[in-house]
Amino acid sequence: MLNQLCLDLDRELVVFFDEADLLTGPGLLTFLAQIRDGYNDRDGQHNKFPRSLALVGMRDIRDYIASEHPESSGEHLASPFNIVAERMTLANFTEKEIGILYRQHTDATGQVFEDDAIERAWRWSEGQPWLVNALARQIVGVKLKDDRSARVTAILVDEAAETLIKRRDTHIDSLLKRLKEPRVKKVMESVLTGTLADVSPDDDDSRYCRDLGLLALTDEKLLRPSNPIYREVIIRTLTDQVNKFVPNTPVSIWTDGQTLFLSELLGEFQKFWRKIMDARAKRLSALEVIQYDEANHVIILFSFLQRALNGGAAIFHEYAEGRGAVDLCAVYNGREYLAEVKLAGIEPLEDSLAQLSGYLDTAGEKEGWLVIFDKEQNKPLDDKFYIKTELWKNYTIHIFGC
Repeated sequence: MLNQLCLDLDRELVVFFDEADLLTGPGLLTFLAQIRDGYNDRDGQHNKFPRSLALVGMRDIRDYIASEHPESSGEHLASPFNIVAERMTLANFTEKEIGILYRQHTDATGQVFEDDAIERAWRWSEGQPWLVNALARQIVGVKLKDDRSARVTAILVDEAAETLIKRRDTHIDSLLKRLKEPRVKKVMESVLTGTLADVSPDDDDSRYCRDLGLLALTDEKLLRPSNPIYREVIIRTLTDQVNKFVPNTPVSIWTDGQTLFLSELLGEFQKFWRKIMDARAKRLSALEVIQYDEANHVIILFSFLQRALNGGAAIFHEYAEGRGAVDLCAVYNGREYLAEVKLAGIEPLEDSLAQLSGYLDTAGEKEGWLVIFDKEQNKPLDDKFYIKTELWKNYTIHIFGC
């Protein structure tokens, strides 16, 4: 088909194959082999071939082969790559470039993006091109219904980000399907739990997650979700798996209109978690279906708090990013309730208390919560579950063993 098209045209042809990485199995190998053969035969008497072909997708062409035939290491499939000229990655926008893009819309329509809105779009997207455009489209086309007289504000950007997180368009869904891949699961579990000792940010699996756009590097060269929208979508996607097992209680039980009773709520979680541990000991737990086994405790705790608070208080999750902790923050009536989640035996208790007290100092709070999960299989459950309170440098910290 390409040969005939080139013969019929009076100029040279360039072809883009979008979403090429969705090809799988024998069809993928045939596709690559035909491209190679067309290229090799391009100078024949009756053969012509496009000047250039671009395979566009989330990952490098070599990863297509590796994922389909991991046992081969690409050795017997090397020939399709002898025509590859260049590998290019579409970089994220900078904050300045987002402003330039949005102001092109202003020049064309007169609709103003306020400076705070541009900064907020950068903060949510970190320049990911699809998200930059999706945020603007959600505001301009959906929320404001193409009313060019309405100014785009930071509040509208926040609302658009939350809509994208909840709606999970095709782009985000296709990205999240990668969470099921073994090599992605391995890295994401380490990011969720903060146990990155066995995962180098430069190994093939980590680079693969970064190439997909799921993860990025912090200034300290630690892995983290690549932007706040993906961060929320990833944890909410994983918690979706367990929400049907988590009790949905009225938020009024845990508040009095002024205060969030987080200690009582975490005590209730202890009871729930103990039932899971009892069931697992008897091999009866339906929660065994969760894919991210090493991060189950984090996922379930976050799900439990989300379901219990049920919109009455905002609950946020901060990824561990190699710090050995997962931070949870509930915001209610203007107050921040900060909790640290730790695995027993990872670090001394004093280090955990010091870390949490540092967060409390930054937030201007005097009370914090520390949840410690003990994964020692042979330890009696009675030794794992406890509640105690520590005073640490003028901070009150409630410790819940699970």
